[in-house]
Amino acid sequence: MERNESPEDVRRWFLRQVSELWPLAAGSLSLRTGPCIREHCSACDRGEGHASYALYGRKNSRRFSVYVPEELVPLIQQAVNNGRKLEQLLREAGLRYTVALKAKRVAGVFVKKRKAR
Repeated sequence: MERNESPEDVRRWFLRQVSELWPLAAGSLSLRTGPCIREHCSACDRGEGHASYALYGRKNSRRFSVYVPEELVPLIQQAVNNGRKLEQLLREAGLRYTVALKAKRVAGVFVKKRKAR
């Protein structure tokens, strides 16, 4: 965080950082195991089940899960990692923006006129 940065400096910094974050996904990628639909499956009979990946997340306050094929796992994991980086950037941007606005206010740019009584 730079000293004496303006709100516009923070905006430019944030947009530069975000431009490098693609693909994006919010949520988590998990390896899950479960039974299949076949009768008398030897893996299911042994209690092993079948492994598959799923992306878990929320949409409109409801949880969802989406099956992720094995060959897409690296791309989805990168998207989830980038989503976490974006959350960190948002927290940092909020702090930097607030500090920049306060500095601008102290410098006299945001002088609020009082009403005459």
